[in-house]
Amino acid sequence: MSRSEMFETPRPIPGKLLPALGGSLVVALALPVFLIAGWPLESWAISAVLWLVFLAIGYFLDHLPLGMGNLASAGVVAMGRMLRAGGLVGVLILITVRNSDLGFPAAIVYAIAFTVEFALSLLAYFGEEGGG
Repeated sequence: MSRSEMFETPRPIPGKLLPALGGSLVVALALPVFLIAGWPLESWAISAVLWLVFLAIGYFLDHLPLGMGNLASAGVVAMGRMLRAGGLVGVLILITVRNSDLGFPAAIVYAIAFTVEFALSLLAYFGEEGGG
């Protein structure tokens, strides 16, 4: 399959459980790192809460109806998917500006969790055979 065919081939929407679990595992494994390193647990809690909010918004958006008969909810889904990560990063930026010792470690954990979730989502999507 050529590179252009790889991006043009329709594929089924992959499951979202594995990517969500991957990001959640990053957040969970960060807790012992914070404990051992003596970093503020409030930072870990911030990243964990923001990660749960990220997942909850995604769950909500995944359960809204889509299609031509549901243009309003389709618009909400589109905007929600575009803004959910950016909005939560904005919260992390505000926290970091106010207290870098608190916000910076939280931002790192959240960024790694998001990256793992995104990478697993891409692998799931491009790992599927094209549906024709």
